[in-house]
Amino acid sequence: MPAAPTWDPAQYLRHAGHRARPFTDLLARVPDLPGDPPRIADLGCGPGNATALIAARWPTARITGYDNAPEMLTRAREHAGPTPGGGRIGFAHADVRTWTPDAPCDLIVSNATLQWVPGHAGRFAEWIACLAPGGTLAFQVPGNFGAPSHRLMRDLAASPRWRDRLAGVLRHDDAVLTPEAYLARLTALGCAADVWETTYVHLLQGEDPVLDWVMGTGLRPVLDALAAEPGAREEFLAEYGAALREAYPAGPYGTPFPFRRVFAVARKEG
Repeated sequence: MPAAPTWDPAQYLRHAGHRARPFTDLLARVPDLPGDPPRIADLGCGPGNATALIAARWPTARITGYDNAPEMLTRAREHAGPTPGGGRIGFAHADVRTWTPDAPCDLIVSNATLQWVPGHAGRFAEWIACLAPGGTLAFQVPGNFGAPSHRLMRDLAASPRWRDRLAGVLRHDDAVLTPEAYLARLTALGCAADVWETTYVHLLQGEDPVLDWVMGTGLRPVLDALAAEPGAREEFLAEYGAALREAYPAGPYGTPFPFRRVFAVARKEG
């Protein structure tokens, strides 16, 4: 299994507005929670900016954001403490592959994290068992692994110039399931499930904006693999950036960047 990537919170947050939109849409579809105040776990909280959106949706909630990246947790803790609605946000180190709560949750939510967890659907039964009656498991994952941004990355990594350094670094086919497969898994566990997909067309600004975007997320394993070779790293970025400029040409108002995402909201029987 590839090692967990090293994260750069500042790079990730360069497109924070666009990245937060799917999470806002996910939270809007979560039904009423049974707890008062609700207890919420945010799996893969990253730099904490999305965790703060949970407090806006449930002002009295007791929210804990979990992540295994020290860089992200350091940034996330800027959002820790009491919330204006009387709730509280905290953060803790945890590995999503093994995490279970120490008390029943009203909501377990995850934003663009599970694609990094091989076999994550195998954890659904345990997480749903940890929900309070009437609680919800909700997540969204990128569904764009066939898009030029990812296909070009994989093709370049597999080319003769790079394959010795980058073999096995990038995942694809098993990163996420289809919407139909998620629906089947969740309904088989006795949940009332709502699964859908949305393609956002982000209008990005700046020079090489698609490269700038993926440097905060999908390209992290490549950047890690080439970290000890700065010259090679810059060579890869130059070649990949040129391919991205051709695949995503700039328009008069910015660079359109279509991005498909898959959403699931599964409510446990009360």
